[in-house]
Amino acid sequence: MKLSEKKIEVSNLVVSYGRKEALKGITLDIFANEILAIIGPAQSGKTTLLKVINRTIEFIPGAKVRGMVKVDSQDVSQIKNVYELRRKIGMVFPLPVGLPLSIYDNVAFAPRAAGIHNRAQLDELVERCLTQAALWDEVKDRLSSLGTKLSGGQQQRLTIARALSHQPEILCLDEFSIAVDPVTTMRIEEVLKQLRSEVTIILVTNLVQQARRLADRTAFILNGKMIEINTTDVIFSDSPDNKMTYEYVNGIFG
Repeated sequence: MKLSEKKIEVSNLVVSYGRKEALKGITLDIFANEILAIIGPAQSGKTTLLKVINRTIEFIPGAKVRGMVKVDSQDVSQIKNVYELRRKIGMVFPLPVGLPLSIYDNVAFAPRAAGIHNRAQLDELVERCLTQAALWDEVKDRLSSLGTKLSGGQQQRLTIARALSHQPEILCLDEFSIAVDPVTTMRIEEVLKQLRSEVTIILVTNLVQQARRLADRTAFILNGKMIEINTTDVIFSDSPDNKMTYEYVNGIFG
């Protein structure tokens, strides 16, 4: 795909928790309407990068951030309305986090909080988000049932639907398939491919083959350092720019 408009710019990002540096001078650009996969072993700093982008890093006592992250050319640290930033950046976490509400209300919660109360408008939005998350056909006849009663895979798709209800421009997924069976994982992957035309997607994954299947570009982070970022074809070729990249994606270490 042709990459042009920069959606996110990360410049010399350093993040520390106490004496430990989780990210060590990360620099990368993320382009509009691409799927960028971020791979690397556990504790490499992948999730920390997502937390800085949407400023949930602020919930971690003692975390210190240096460097700059821009979203649509705005320094995120200078954005006064952090809630508006987080509406712009949808987050899907490793384990499904369902609200103790009906399936319908799980998806309608954020739009209502944003001031949408027209029932017809909410109905359309709920159906659209559940359809985008490949869940509508399974739940359309039981929207009043508790979302927490769904299967694990269905709850994860409900989480995606809820993230989409904010109408985000950026969707961050952090190991979304940890608690999901392979069949559901493949269904969600198909959803992400379709969403690419509407949102920019950042996919943190320990499953290197998932990155290979989905991503336009892939970034390899190791011990808080950016080892390589390139097109996914190059990352998974026999000759990526860095030998460590080849060794990681081929299971020689990690």
